Amino acid sequence: MGTTSLHAVRSWLWFVFGTIVTMTLIGGTTRLTGSGLSMVEWHPLMGALPPIGAAAWDEVFALYKTSPQYEQVNSWMTLADFKLIFFWEYLHRLFGRVIGLVVLGPWLVFLVRRKLRGMLAVKTLLLMVLGGLQGLLGWYMVKSGLVDRPEVSHFRLAAHLLLAFTVAQYTAWLALGLQAAPARVQRASRATRAIALALTPLLVLQIIYGAFVAGTRAGLFSATFPDVNGMYLPGAFVGAEGALQSLLHGVPLIHWTHRFLGWLVFFGLLGLGWRLRAESLPWLRRPAALLVGLVSLQFLLGALTVVFGVPTGIAVAHQGVALLLLTCLTWVLHRCFFGGPAAAGPTR
Repeated sequence: MGTTSLHAVRSWLWFVFGTIVTMTLIGGTTRLTGSGLSMVEWHPLMGALPPIGAAAWDEVFALYKTSPQYEQVNSWMTLADFKLIFFWEYLHRLFGRVIGLVVLGPWLVFLVRRKLRGMLAVKTLLLMVLGGLQGLLGWYMVKSGLVDRPEVSHFRLAAHLLLAFTVAQYTAWLALGLQAAPARVQRASRATRAIALALTPLLVLQIIYGAFVAGTRAGLFSATFPDVNGMYLPGAFVGAEGALQSLLHGVPLIHWTHRFLGWLVFFGLLGLGWRLRAESLPWLRRPAALLVGLVSLQFLLGALTVVFGVPTGIAVAHQGVALLLLTCLTWVLHRCFFGGPAAAGPTR
């Protein structure tokens, strides 16, 4: 593959990554404004246009009135109120379609012009498949809030968020693999690589518990920091159902666990940043500095989210920075194992 083609595909992948970040922010806003259940039907192909005219709006509002959310929570809403929450869910779904277009359209062009060949064509095809699965999983999540309870399953929410983050990391990894390869790969030390690998599942677990907190509204359980309602140890937050059930379903212990994992991630990534700087490899300096900056910002946003009662702006920023932090760790892993950029040729 020529240098020009390589640059074009890499730029497209980073553009796709940017759309995923934007989608994550829109999704977080949709959830926090209680808008996710406002559209009770799913039309993947024919649902791109919003209701047009009074009759269409009355029909959509009438459908919403049959949902558990309206019957149990929002029965006070007028059509004007409904339009506000409908906007965010409609935007969320519309932007998902846009992502599909910016993935499929250029991919087909690259194939026709033979800019994508061999395994790279297969890998980018997998990217599109994952994007389609994300849309299906999103509707599967929404359906859980349209039956009896006016809230989605926090397990399905976590799966939806985790798949979005996974697609973003896969996209970033592909883009990083198209950078110029060094003539001689000089890896980070074995200890540094092991620490980076070990911290990755810890950060993923923290992200999963962030989704649990969002899905159960556990962020509102405590507005004190660093303590949790005056306590630090988890024993007080284990319910009568036992530790395991409390970890999976209990609001108090879910809240405490997310806080506890946050401390582990914070100090763990700070330590990793220090080790990366100590490696004295020039291509690790920028990832190390960004990692330390992002984990510090994320920790601050988490504390502010709790103290101020989960305000939408701060909470959405907290979710967005979580995605950027995981991506930075992906960047660190790539640099640790494959070295930094050089003159020519893709890595992997």
